[in-house]
Amino acid sequence: MLVHDRAVRFEEVDAAGIVFFPRFLNYCHDAMAELFAPLEGGYVQLVNGRRIGLPAVHVEADYRSPLRFGDTARLEVTIPHVGSSSFTLHYRITLAPSGLPVAEIKHIVVTTDLVAMRAVPIPADMRALLEQHR
Repeated sequence: MLVHDRAVRFEEVDAAGIVFFPRFLNYCHDAMAELFAPLEGGYVQLVNGRRIGLPAVHVEADYRSPLRFGDTARLEVTIPHVGSSSFTLHYRITLAPSGLPVAEIKHIVVTTDLVAMRAVPIPADMRALLEQHR
């Protein structure tokens, strides 16, 4: 499991003073990039150098409590499924440090060759990293 803490920024809240719901997907993407940081060159090299993308093909979200400017979101990321070219990320988001449940998000991505724009098998180094977080 990867744990990623992220401060809620001023520009992420709406007129009600809470995090605007689609921003949670940005938080998840930040955590996904952090997940791949141990690869040589990290997520940036994966996308820009190796030309491997991870587009979302399915997302589900359940929201339980709001986050506000100044809060810290704690994202616990697990990988419940790894297929041949796709994998599932599960994000449990809580308010740090209290642990108050905020949201749960299921995110399915497909490993994609960004030149050909087609699904490709998950490379061995990525697969090994994903298996560490199952």
